[in-house]
Amino acid sequence: MLELVDLSRRYGATVALDGVSFVVPEGRIVGFVGPNGAGKTTAMRIALGVLEPDRGEVRWRGSRVDPDARRRFGYMPEERGLYPKMKVGEQLVYLARLRGLSKHDARRRTQETIELLGVGERANDRVETLSLGNQQRVQLAAALVHDPELLVLDEPFGGLDPIGVDVLSGVLHRHAEAGAPVVFSSHQLELVERLCDDVVLINHGRVVASGAIEELRASRARRLVRVQLTGADPDWFEAVPGVRLDGARGGAFVLELDAGVDEQRVLDVARSVGDVVEFGPVRPSLAELFREAVQE
Repeated sequence: MLELVDLSRRYGATVALDGVSFVVPEGRIVGFVGPNGAGKTTAMRIALGVLEPDRGEVRWRGSRVDPDARRRFGYMPEERGLYPKMKVGEQLVYLARLRGLSKHDARRRTQETIELLGVGERANDRVETLSLGNQQRVQLAAALVHDPELLVLDEPFGGLDPIGVDVLSGVLHRHAEAGAPVVFSSHQLELVERLCDDVVLINHGRVVASGAIEELRASRARRLVRVQLTGADPDWFEAVPGVRLDGARGGAFVLELDAGVDEQRVLDVARSVGDVVEFGPVRPSLAELFREAVQE
């Protein structure tokens, strides 16, 4: 388990992190989400030892992270950090050896990893000759080549085509299923919602919400239901106290219900005034939860 505990970091007058704490449990995929400049990259760099916090600490399996533990981590920075004139295979073998693998194991893992990520035929090509998408795959291979116990990835899906996204998604799931904690940042909220078990929302250097996505949905203050019916007057819902129109989406009424309003009462009234085609709760998307959290 990776723990970030009360991390704070300033750059002059700018507060990058202000008491950031969250946990990445073993076997879980955690999405780290926030606006540009919210502090995501700073937190990840501190977790990997690239930066030091002004306050707080990073723990791995209950102990403070040390250089030996970090050798077993896999990290992908947002900015590519590869040697452009070095061949793909040679570079990955070199990086694997730095992580403690034998020459034989480094070569084996390199071949396995580039085949997994779909760049096996580019082993003898220099990185600078690859397309941006394939450079991204090689950067991912560098994070994976030593079979890390923890994955920390900063915008790993940027530049990948849909096939590359599917391949990486499968890789992350396999690592999580094997027990490894996985945390990645991304602005692709639909992807985060699809892949992640948990999410951490950060804004202005502070965690504003965290937990399982379904738990965040359940904790949402507003209760919304979607009702699609035919033959009813547009103000039919006013017959139920505590119900307001939130908007109309796709030909349906979206209603906001006060805490004490029974959804079945709303459904009964809808049936009495028209033919109900659809009725059910509105499940907010991660994008909607994110907007609400950062605007509070």
